[in-house]
Amino acid sequence: LDASVDVWSYFYAHLMSLWLNRFYIYTSAALGISIWICFQFITLKIKKQLKVTEDVLVNGYTGPKAMKVYVAGVKIFYGSQTGTAKGFATVLAEAILSLNLPAEIINMRDYDPDDCLAEEATSKNICVFLVATYTDGQPTENAAWFCKWLEEAANDFRFGKTYLKGMRYAVFGLGNSVYVDHYNTVGKNLDKWLWMLSASRVMTRAEGDCNVTKSKHGSIEADFGAWKAKFLARLQALCKGEREPCSGNCKKGKCKSKGKQSKEGSDHEQRMSEQENNEVEELFETTSEEELGSEEDGSHNSVIDVEDLGKMMGHMKKAKKKQQLAPQKEAVGHQSIGKNEERERREMITPSLRDALTKQGYKLIGSHSGVKLCRWTKSMLRGRGGCYKHTFYGIESHRCMETTPSLACANKCVFCWRHHTNPVGTEWRWKMDQPEMILREAIENHQSLIKQFKGVPGVRVDRFEEGLVVKHCALSLVGEPIMYPEINTFIKLLHCHKISSFLVTNAQFPVEIRNLEPVTQLYVSVDASTKESLKKIDRPLFKDFWQRFLDSLKALAKKEKRDIYRL
Repeated sequence: LDASVDVWSYFYAHLMSLWLNRFYIYTSAALGISIWICFQFITLKIKKQLKVTEDVLVNGYTGPKAMKVYVAGVKIFYGSQTGTAKGFATVLAEAILSLNLPAEIINMRDYDPDDCLAEEATSKNICVFLVATYTDGQPTENAAWFCKWLEEAANDFRFGKTYLKGMRYAVFGLGNSVYVDHYNTVGKNLDKWLWMLSASRVMTRAEGDCNVTKSKHGSIEADFGAWKAKFLARLQALCKGEREPCSGNCKKGKCKSKGKQSKEGSDHEQRMSEQENNEVEELFETTSEEELGSEEDGSHNSVIDVEDLGKMMGHMKKAKKKQQLAPQKEAVGHQSIGKNEERERREMITPSLRDALTKQGYKLIGSHSGVKLCRWTKSMLRGRGGCYKHTFYGIESHRCMETTPSLACANKCVFCWRHHTNPVGTEWRWKMDQPEMILREAIENHQSLIKQFKGVPGVRVDRFEEGLVVKHCALSLVGEPIMYPEINTFIKLLHCHKISSFLVTNAQFPVEIRNLEPVTQLYVSVDASTKESLKKIDRPLFKDFWQRFLDSLKALAKKEKRDIYRL
């Protein structure tokens, strides 16, 4: 019993001691917790400092923070037959490199879409397609397989509609509006197929037109230049992470900038105008931003808000008034069209075309004519042989002037030695120079070309003097001379100057052949024997090319002067 009392007394004494000194115990615990908290705080701060220290470079400066990359680079795909699209691709690549962005030019023949195209959906690259439309709306030879594969993928359920989701692209088509049924078909189809596979446009498809009379900016080069400027501006915005330009007047995350509204409005007008020509294509003429906006809003573009019905009705009333006033304006317009038509017409030779033809040795006359020395002229100046005209008809080649009053042609023959640099058309739609001026400057330019051979080793003095006096004119330089509206006056002027005339035509203008004044000799080129082969070889612009061809041959048979069927 005494032992149990002693144990209890011992514990009681210690418990009482703890109770009496509880203040010191609480103070020690609080101090320990405070020290632990301070230690943790200091440790965290040191860790942050060490992380900054790791970024310090050898020269003592802190390295830049890794910036988010929105555009990794630009891949430029081209489909070209004559080299125009390839040239545009080079120009665009140089402009992109000047923005410190990598650019890669890709020949569509060398690209395997089956293996590589899907990777563009995650590569953060912008894919640009510069594609030309060839015969009958078909792609060029180097783009044929790519387009075929893409069409099949867009219509194959096994690929899925989101196969290219995430890919960003832009399309610039090259074509000629003279081919009405096939104008820029390849560019339109390529844009459509990419869109069907959920790729996103960075800007609306653009089209370049070789037909200077219909080109928005006067030439296909100018069309490309205007599009390139817009694309580069868009590219810079994308590099900054911007979806589209914003004025800063935004509420609740939705852009209300006037720039966006005007852009959407212009795109809407463009789509409405195209819908009149082809309802199907309207589906593919929206920009990627508009598609994105419709997805975010959870609505479709075709749904009209009740609040917008008033504006819609206003637009409909305005459109109705325009339709009513159109006949009146047309009647007034017809009165003044005769005076303004010639003034409003564009020149056939654009600045870029003038540069290209000048480099090829042409001496250009006015806005649609040209002259150039034939190699047989140079040969005969040296006392050597002449061309077949000398062998067959006794015409001296060094006194022959090769010229044309029309650089334009109605064909795009595959064998054309002019590299398709000359314009094309089915009728005269350009400004017209007077025949007197054309003949005067043609002779002056021909003489200046002859004078360049003065003193050249091997050139005979007597031939040089004779070459300065033109005795024969070959209207076969390039293009279709018979298209020139004043061709009869021009031929009469030649004969008045005692200059014989040989005129060549491509058998597409039977009426003009029938109405043609007598020439010294008239040629009609017979390039093929069947309708199918003529279409493949001459690539004519006229839909009724075969009937025109037959009618031209019949018209030639009725001419009573010297005529030639040139095979």
